[in-house]
Amino acid sequence: MSDHDSPISLHGGVTIAKAIMTEKDGNVSLPEGTILASSTKRVLSFLIDVILVSSLLLIATGGEIINALNLTLWLSYDFHYSLAYSLVLFTAHWLYWRVIGVNYSRSFGQKMFGIAVICNDGSQLTGEMWDKRSFLKLKFLIPLVNIYLGVYEFARISQRHTHQSNLDLKIGTVVVHANSLPPAYRREIR
Repeated sequence: MSDHDSPISLHGGVTIAKAIMTEKDGNVSLPEGTILASSTKRVLSFLIDVILVSSLLLIATGGEIINALNLTLWLSYDFHYSLAYSLVLFTAHWLYWRVIGVNYSRSFGQKMFGIAVICNDGSQLTGEMWDKRSFLKLKFLIPLVNIYLGVYEFARISQRHTHQSNLDLKIGTVVVHANSLPPAYRREIR
């Protein structure tokens, strides 16, 4: 029994989340007491954000934004209308995630579920990281592709001990419960 590591031996200020993240590559240092966000909370917060932005676009365009998904219009000579509305849709979502991320360190959907995005070391994301994160999330707005990617990413988040999606791994982020962060790390999260 002496040659086995016991989970009870995690002492000296090391939390399980910190031990999990450190175990991954040896140099990640999450703040004390950090709790990783579940895949369900992450997916639901994403859906709330998409519904919010899409609803605002529906109101602002008088319902015309739905032409971004109109297959008949895409296949006609007037496809440029669908293209324009698609660009508006993607741009609005990118701006939402980028501006809200930079200013509040999380989206409204994430705030509703009490989660936040931080770097692997617990620090705040830079503007460039928010740009990349926002851009990579746009692929989840493409019909049919979003179903496949959504199921795949949900499974990856659920399977990984760090609860990171492929997007998180590319950028070097982790999604955590905001209230589990120490006050010094929580200062920028609104």
